Formats: sequence, structure tokens, C-alpha cells
Amino acid sequence: MTEDNFLISKNYDNQHSLLKKKLHVLQRELDTIQQKIKTFESTLQFHLEKQIIEEQELTVLYKQLQKAKKEKRLAQKKRGKNYRNIERLNVLNKDKADCKTFENQKERKRLYREAMLVSHPDKFSLNHDKIDLATEITTKLIEIYHSGDLEKLQDYHTHICSGNAFQLITSEGGDRASTFKDNYLEKEIFALEQRLYQIKNKQTYIVLTEYENPLSFIDELKEYYTDRIFKLRKRTRKAG
Repeated sequence: MTEDNFLISKNYDNQHSLLKKKLHVLQRELDTIQQKIKTFESTLQFHLEKQIIEEQELTVLYKQLQKAKKEKRLAQKKRGKNYRNIERLNVLNKDKADCKTFENQKERKRLYREAMLVSHPDKFSLNHDKIDLATEITTKLIEIYHSGDLEKLQDYHTHICSGNAFQLITSEGGDRASTFKDNYLEKEIFALEQRLYQIKNKQTYIVLTEYENPLSFIDELKEYYTDRIFKLRKRTRKAG
């Protein structure tokens, strides 16, 4: 490897490590926030259990009444002289869809087997430092394979077979490694950033982070459920 290629590969190795570190930090932040929200929401449910159950029961009853009204109106229309029963035809190219599904399954199996051959822990029986990492990688590979997400499997396959999963930069692959873009890590980071954005916009997280006393939110919810239950009782009183 030339000195330039060595420096480029070393720089790539550092960038790759930074991506993995960023992914780890984002995942840890997401886990922490999710745990806080889960604990807070459990507290809210404990204080509002009665109202929540009644609101759910009334909502189900209201939907049943609306469905019954709709079916009654339809029955009346069918008895009318001018009613015409128009059946909608959903045209689906079943053979084409089945063929595509089969090809996707075939491609997923190929990618899975190739990646497993590269990353299986048995390949590292003489390198104890890599066994734990290989186990982690193959566990993730199995998870992605069973999820059925072909695009994600393609990215993870490249992530493994390029050596990025193990951070292996060889003298033969210096130029290739320096120009390779780790789509898997970058997509994982983007997905985590999106999930963090969404969870930070949840009402319960906003209450936790912006309210001086987050438990005061219980009183707000009680007012909401009181109003909601009152309206649902009026809409469903004929059912009683």
C-alpha cells in the first residue's frame, strides 16, 4: 500500500469509527428517553385508569352504533326501486406479484448466506477478540433477514462483506475502502435521528421536559377525559 493510500484508508477507518460511535450515542439517547416516557405514561395511566377504560368502552359503543346506522341506511337504499348494486373489480396481476415475491425471497436467501459465510463466529475461533463482535453481527443479520426488508439486508450484506462490520482495511483494498460509502450505518443513523425527532415531539415528552411540574398534566388529562366522556355518553345514550 502506498503512503497516500495508507493515509486515506486510515482516515476512512476513523470516519467509520465515528459513525459507529454516533450510532451508539443516538441509540443510548433513544433508549433513555423511551424509558423515561414509559415510566411517566405508566404514572398517568395509574391516576386515570377509570377514565381511560370508560372512554375506550364508550368509543367502541359509539363506533358500533355508527356502523349499525350505516348498515340500516344501506338496507333502506337496497329496498328502493332505483338501487343498483355495482360491484367494484380489483384487478391484480397475481402472477406478477407472486413472481416478484419469489425473486425477493431468493435474493434475500442469497444475501443472507453470503453474509453469514463471511461473519459466522466459527471463522474467528482463533481470534478471540473478534468472536463477540461476530456473534453480534450475525445476530443482527438474522434479525434483518427475518424482518423481510430486502433493502436493509442489501445494505447490511455490503456492510459485512466490505469488511466495515469488522473495520478491516487491507492493503489490497485500500483504494476501495477509501471510496466506499457505508450506506448501512448512515441509514441506521438517519432512522434513529427520525425516531428521536418523533419521540421528542410526543406530548408526554414535551410535558416531561417543559412543565415545571409534569404531574400537573394529570389534571389537564382529567378535564379532557371528563369532557370526552360527557360527549360520548350523550351520543350513545339511546343504546342504553
